[in-house]
Amino acid sequence: MRLDIFLWYVRLAKSRSAAQSIACDGRLRIDGRPIDRSHAPVRIGNILTFAQAGQVRVLRVEALPRRRGPAAEALACYQELLPGDAANVSHQNAER
Repeated sequence: MRLDIFLWYVRLAKSRSAAQSIACDGRLRIDGRPIDRSHAPVRIGNILTFAQAGQVRVLRVEALPRRRGPAAEALACYQELLPGDAANVSHQNAER
């Protein structure tokens, strides 16, 4: 699934153009790699790290949404991690 569509579907951005801006500004990382394009693929298990509303958000993708549904449905698609937890999860995934 495209990164901008994922961000919009799970309600991390109010519009698709806002999601494209988040993806293209170069401050979002997927599994530690900087991303500068909105069409970067997102898969289950990816760790997304980005700044939003003055704080760093770290999310693990749990499911890929089929639509932009209600907030409860969107929250089931990702798990919020603490910023320090992302390094531990990435290291554990690399060992597997």
